[in-house]
Amino acid sequence: MNTTLKQLAINGADPTFTDADINALKENSHWPIITAEDEAAVIQVMRDGTMSEGAITREFEDAYAAYTGAKYAIAVCNGTAGLEAAFYACGVAAGDEVICPSMTYWASCTSVLTLGAAVNFADIDKDSLCIDPADIEHRIGPRTKAIVVVHYAGHPCDMDPIMEIAKRKNVKVIEDVSHAQGSLYKGSIVGSIGDIAVCSMMGGKSFAVGEGGMITTDNEHLFQACISYGHYERTGLVTEPELVPFKGIPMGGKKHRMNQMCSALGLGQLKHYPERIAEIQKALNYFWDLLSDVPGIKAHRPADENSTMGGWYTARGLFRSDELNGLSCEAFCKAVTAEGLSMSTGANFPLHLHNVFQEMDFFNTGKPTMVSFTDRDVRQGEGSLPVSESISNIAFGVPWFKRYDEALIEKAAAVIKRVAENADQIKE
Repeated sequence: MNTTLKQLAINGADPTFTDADINALKENSHWPIITAEDEAAVIQVMRDGTMSEGAITREFEDAYAAYTGAKYAIAVCNGTAGLEAAFYACGVAAGDEVICPSMTYWASCTSVLTLGAAVNFADIDKDSLCIDPADIEHRIGPRTKAIVVVHYAGHPCDMDPIMEIAKRKNVKVIEDVSHAQGSLYKGSIVGSIGDIAVCSMMGGKSFAVGEGGMITTDNEHLFQACISYGHYERTGLVTEPELVPFKGIPMGGKKHRMNQMCSALGLGQLKHYPERIAEIQKALNYFWDLLSDVPGIKAHRPADENSTMGGWYTARGLFRSDELNGLSCEAFCKAVTAEGLSMSTGANFPLHLHNVFQEMDFFNTGKPTMVSFTDRDVRQGEGSLPVSESISNIAFGVPWFKRYDEALIEKAAAVIKRVAENADQIKE
C-alpha cells in the first residue's frame, strides 16, 4: 500500500478514495443476496394465501434449530418480541432486575420495563465491546433473574466466566445474537451456550429475512413458556398446565407469529448463509491484517483462533487515541471521510444515560418505571460506566465488506493507514 503522500485531503489534497471506489463499495456492501429461488418461494406464499399459516415457519424453525444445534426454535415477528418472551420465560416480573450491557440497541432490554422490572446496566470491555464479565457479579441481587449478553457487532462475549457466575448465582443467561448469527465462541456457535437465545432477522442484519426473529433453547420449560406468552395457536404443545391457564389467549396478550413470506425467505437464506459469512470473514480478516501494524488502529475481532465474527454485522474498529498523540476519534474519522471513505465514530448510545431508563413513567405511577416496583434504585448517572461512555472515542465504523474484492479492500485499508500514519497533520 502506498502511504508515502504526506498531504491529506482534509488539508486540501485530492481524496484518494474516488467516486468509482465509493460506487464499488456500495455494490460490495449490498445485502441481503436475493436469488430467483428466494423470490419464487416468497411469491408462492403470496399466491397460496398462506402468509399467516405455519407449515413453512415450522420448517424454518427446524432448519434453524439444526443450524445452531438447539433442541427448540420458535420463530417470532421480530427480535424484540423474542426477547420479551425470553424475559417472561426466565421469570422476569414486577420488582425483578435484569443485568444488561449499556452498549447495545434498546431492544436488548427495554421490554423488561413493560414487565415491571428494572435494568441494572453493566459496563463493556474496551476490546470486545461486549459486557465485561468483571462488572457482572457485584450487580446481582436477590431479585436478579437474568443476565443479557449481547455479542456486539458480531464479537462473541467471553462466555466462560459469565456462565460460571450465572450458574453459581442461579441466574439465567439470555444471549442476544442479533448481531452475531453464525459467530463462534471457542468453537461453539453463539446462542448455544446460555439458557436461551434470541436473534433479530430484520433486513439490515447479516441474517436477514425482512422482519422477524428466532428464539432457540435446549430448555423445554423455557420453550413452552415462550409459546404460552405469545403463540396462541401453539398452546397445544404446552404440557405444563400452569403455563396456559386461560384457554385460547396467550399469557402476554401478544401475537408473535412470523409471517410465512419471511419464513420462506429465511429458508432460502439459511441454505447459503455459512458460505456467505465465510466470504465476509475472509474479506474483513484480510482488511484487518493489512492494518495490523498501524498505530492507533486495532481490529475488533477475537484473538482466539476458534472464535469468529459470524456475518460481522455493523463492523467496527477500535481506536487508541494515546498512540496518536491524543488525536480524537472524531478528528480521525473526519480526516478519513475527507479522503472519500465515509467513517463515523462510536456505536450505540449508552443506554444507562437515556431518559427512558432514568425518567419514563410507563405505568403512570408518578415515579420512574425503573423504580416503580423495585426495592432498590439501580439507575446510574454520567461517569458510572466509563468504557461505555467513552464509546465515541474508542470505536469507529469500518466498511462492511460482503464480498472478497482484494483490490477494493486494499484501497480502503490504504486510506485508513495513510491518515493514521500522517495523524500529525490533522488539526482538532
